[in-house]
Amino acid sequence: MSTARPVVDFWFDPLCPWAWMTSRWMDEVSAIRDVEVRWHVMSLSVLNEKKPDLPESYREVLDEGWGPVRVIIAAARDHGQGVIKPLYDAIGTRRHPGGRTDWDGILAESLAELGLPASLADVAGTEEVDALLRESHGEGISLVGEDVGTPVVAVDGIGFFGPVVTPAPTGEAAGRLFDGLVLMTSVPGFYELKRSRTAGPSF
Repeated sequence: MSTARPVVDFWFDPLCPWAWMTSRWMDEVSAIRDVEVRWHVMSLSVLNEKKPDLPESYREVLDEGWGPVRVIIAAARDHGQGVIKPLYDAIGTRRHPGGRTDWDGILAESLAELGLPASLADVAGTEEVDALLRESHGEGISLVGEDVGTPVVAVDGIGFFGPVVTPAPTGEAAGRLFDGLVLMTSVPGFYELKRSRTAGPSF
């Protein structure tokens, strides 16, 4: 295994509880492994916008999902990439373990928590930052293809969908899972390892 410090690029959609679980795992990894983690936005709304025959209930969720990713992208545009992770943490904490679905309130409170301008929430219902959103989304998807979801995690430029895990491993268990992912990225022909989920996200 390489002794160089791995660079991890992590693409998330704040809509997705599984991405949230994986992001909590990555926080654990950052505490016990010498890694550089860079956080990026992808969008399930963009990913699925041209797919026909989606259930109407899921389409409604995706329609609402444009707002949060637009706000994070706008915050990064105006205040730098460093705001992406803390804003995701603020939004995700309210959405996932908090169980809230009122996106207007979630976004307003999250921006206020970080001292960011409340006006950033205004982009949620516009296409003002969609070109930047699609660029960020496209960078992640280019590593894994369209037949995936979120999160996308890349180690030194080699990307996979996932890992999808619940509950998020902690301590050395988190480190061992990361070590395994690093090992898999070192195998050029490795593409997929999967089984059916039998449990939902355990926050």
